[in-house]
Amino acid sequence: MRIAIAILLFTLLFATASAQYYLRGEIRDEKGNTLSNARLKLQSSNLTYYSGNKGAFGIVSNKECDTLFISLDGYQELALKVEAGRYHTISLKMLYSVANLQRNKLVSLTRDLQPEDRKKQLFSGETYSALVENEFVMARKYPETGFAIHADRAAYSNIRRFLNMNTTVPPDAVRTEELLNYFNYDSSPLARDSIFGFRSYISDCPWNPQHQLLYLNIASRKIDSAEIPPSNLVFLVDVSGSMDMPNRLPLLKSSFKLLVDNLRNTDTVSIVVYGSTVGVWLTPTSGADKVKIRKSIEELYPGGSTPGESGIITAYRLARSQFIKGGNNRVILATDGDFNVGQSSEAELEKLITQHQESGIYLTCLGVGMGNYKDSKLEVLAKKGNGNFAYLDNEHEAEKVLVRELTQTLFTVADDAYLNIRFNSSVVRQYRLLGFDNKAKALADSLNEVEGGEVGPGHSLLVLFEIEGARGNGAEAYPTDEPVASLSINFRKPGESLRRITEYSVVSDYTEFNDLPRCYRFATSVAMFAALLKQSKFSNQYGWSDVIVLANDAHRKGDYVQEEFITMVQKAKKIYGKMKKRKKE
Repeated sequence: MRIAIAILLFTLLFATASAQYYLRGEIRDEKGNTLSNARLKLQSSNLTYYSGNKGAFGIVSNKECDTLFISLDGYQELALKVEAGRYHTISLKMLYSVANLQRNKLVSLTRDLQPEDRKKQLFSGETYSALVENEFVMARKYPETGFAIHADRAAYSNIRRFLNMNTTVPPDAVRTEELLNYFNYDSSPLARDSIFGFRSYISDCPWNPQHQLLYLNIASRKIDSAEIPPSNLVFLVDVSGSMDMPNRLPLLKSSFKLLVDNLRNTDTVSIVVYGSTVGVWLTPTSGADKVKIRKSIEELYPGGSTPGESGIITAYRLARSQFIKGGNNRVILATDGDFNVGQSSEAELEKLITQHQESGIYLTCLGVGMGNYKDSKLEVLAKKGNGNFAYLDNEHEAEKVLVRELTQTLFTVADDAYLNIRFNSSVVRQYRLLGFDNKAKALADSLNEVEGGEVGPGHSLLVLFEIEGARGNGAEAYPTDEPVASLSINFRKPGESLRRITEYSVVSDYTEFNDLPRCYRFATSVAMFAALLKQSKFSNQYGWSDVIVLANDAHRKGDYVQEEFITMVQKAKKIYGKMKKRKKE
């Protein structure tokens, strides 16, 4: 009898000990959006799990009541008791710093311009356009304006693709500042201890004899090859089915192989792929082992859907695991941007990438393809990822971005950089910034903040303002004893939280247009070309032939990039000329 009772007790104890319970629920943010890839650590077993694609989780536990420790980049950590038999909806609170980063931010901002004035600007003209062109602003009422300094040039090569296909260019694909950024200009003089150099000119405005053009040339310091820090690079490559075209994955493979040729022994490269599967294709490998890296790139093949969200998360995890303090830590995302699994909208992707914005890991986006190419998504990712953005339409462009301009593309001398300029209303009556147009959504909803940009070494940025003098036209309107404006460049050095400010005076130095350096006259033709493509109301006084004449006169003979630009304008003239004829018919 005693033996029977002992067996019964043992059986009951064993059954209790081996009982399994199912803990179920989902992770959401404060707005009710589901959060995937949240880290869930179970107290009883010390095992780690992750929330699924829709934020859901299901965990087997030997306890009916257990404790979950929940964490996700950009959110406050949470410890919570969970019970079997209940479905738990768990809400994570966003960290204040990340919530602040997620605001809609402007590319440019005129100080003290009231919301109602912005709405007038927004709803007069191209209401349905994603970009709203900058208007003239009275200097006496709104003397101060500012804009982000960045090195993006994707719009230029994307426009070239359209013209090479003999098609018109969508107006919203034209970002004037990126067309101007595409070319290298004469470097501005730098002080010995300064990161930025500055030069300015005032000259005639070719399309309006009553106005002048103000040129601001900002150049960043070049760095010696010995100063370049070691790199931790993660190639995040889209190998989904949509990449199975000659101008997509094959172009990216040849592009990355060009980059590999420039790696040093101190650099580390990893490859993460996403398509039919998401995973690490090449574990961290020294730049010295170029044969292994090239072989890994060559073996990439396309197939499957496009789970971009999971790929981004995997790439950042790998970059963090190999993080080099004081080094260049960067994810290089190469894709057509056609995300169709997981978080895929611009807002969702912006939220995802913002969580990594202060990790010290930069993001470079390389766009390829046509038809389903998602320019807007890659632009959002690059800006929110403290990075830059280029579009590769051919191998020549890949060589330009990843070989000739490698340091500008992959290294950084200034973070969150933006420029403020305050006009002297006794000299300037009104002004208009060419380019740096804001998205309609940001213009309507923003809390008056400019989003700074990332600047690489040796980068030259040219900014144009169309201005009207307060005292007439020509040299007499700009007395040399009175500055046109004061200018400041705000930035942080990589890895620092301290903001730095460099200040300059914009002198009233009037120069006849034909006496300007060639590069500034050529840049004027580029700005005019952009306005014609955008079908801007400010381009009504000139045509394609005027742009061709000016570019022909100003371009540097033997410069392939500038000569190619003239060919692009000639193509545009034919394409848009045919379009006008059809409208008349």
